[in-house]
Amino acid sequence: MRDMTIESLIEASAHPLTGAKTDYDPLLELIGDARLVLLGEASHGTHEFYRARAEITQRLIAEKGFSAVAVEADWPDAYRVNRYVRADSDDAKAIDALGDFKRFPSWMWRNTDVLDFVGWLRGYNDSLASDSAKAGFYGLDLYSLHSSIESVLAYLDKVDPKAASRARYRYSCFDHFGEDPQDYGYAASFGLTESCEDDVVNQLIDLQRHAADFLQRDGRTAADRYFFAEQNARLVKNAEEYYRLMFHGRVSSWNLRDKHMAETLNALMDHLGRQQREARIVVWEHNSHLGDARATELGDQGEWNVGQLVREKYGNTAVLVGFSTYDGTVTAATDWGGDAERKRVRPALAGSYEALFHRLRPDPFLLNLRDVGEMAASLRAPRLERAIGVVYRPESERISHYFHARLADQFDAVLHFGHTRAVEPLERTSDWERGELPETFPTGV
Repeated sequence: MRDMTIESLIEASAHPLTGAKTDYDPLLELIGDARLVLLGEASHGTHEFYRARAEITQRLIAEKGFSAVAVEADWPDAYRVNRYVRADSDDAKAIDALGDFKRFPSWMWRNTDVLDFVGWLRGYNDSLASDSAKAGFYGLDLYSLHSSIESVLAYLDKVDPKAASRARYRYSCFDHFGEDPQDYGYAASFGLTESCEDDVVNQLIDLQRHAADFLQRDGRTAADRYFFAEQNARLVKNAEEYYRLMFHGRVSSWNLRDKHMAETLNALMDHLGRQQREARIVVWEHNSHLGDARATELGDQGEWNVGQLVREKYGNTAVLVGFSTYDGTVTAATDWGGDAERKRVRPALAGSYEALFHRLRPDPFLLNLRDVGEMAASLRAPRLERAIGVVYRPESERISHYFHARLADQFDAVLHFGHTRAVEPLERTSDWERGELPETFPTGV
């Protein structure tokens, strides 16, 4: 009986998504004058999620003056895109600007939807008379230890060769461990080698100590390039700690990663705010990072995330938007580091939010969770919620991809797409081309 009550309440509040230009009017009304809009995804490989985020972001930039998109990607890789969309690089086309996204899972950013969005952003920026009004593209993640080191050294080589020499000496601490930073993390965390912690901390301090000297050069360009280098040095410091912690439990490494992403977002807000009257940023990450962790069983286990940290700092000036799907296909790997495959997404489990939404209506809809009255209390009871990352294992669906959450506390709004399809990688592997798997999995998994 309770489910029927919830369904009737949702039925009265859901706004259908029909493909019309006005589909997201209610969401933009909810956003209002918010400074941060966090747009999630229930998987890292679903076309509808990428397309919807792009459409919403385009309107936020064009109609509400948002100044940047910050994504779940490595800082140096995304910064190449940022330079392209701001017409500050040698890349001739959008596909060239995506060229640094080589690390697994490359399809997260090297896909047709991101390609279209980057092309749109370049065209939009080119139409503006003022460089200060152009919107940027930035990465928040911390996996890029080696490429961030290279970026710091490249910057210092240009502005202060002596400082570059000091940085090379400090960063040489990693030279014995090859290209995979996990090898360093394993050796350092189990006492098989001295850690590089002091070296990376001292390098960040050294860079910050000489900031005034570096900034006495080319105005805004100098400020942008110093900021890029400083964030890379901070990333190296945090990545060094992350790779040491990853062998000592999920919670500590997860918390460090999300703290780094939130700190990078805050630094970006401050940096853009010094150049503009008020910075406003759209964030693209997975639901698990952007939904408030305090409303999930993972939060009960001690995890925090970007969504929680943003709400604690910015309050109602941040809007958190979740995404969900019932079934379809998804681009994902079977194991970490594996090839991209087009996998069938099994119908959502009974008792989940996705199954509840599907019983309501199979067509896409938007639900404002800030203004749903009695329904909000109903949706604060824990219910299963699905999360598919870059790895999808349908044979262990319940254990691998579901957790309990209180949706109305986790997000301010949710977009549900009943049937979805896999995002299209720019490089299609034979596994991806083989297409959808037959639905032969047992229904009770």
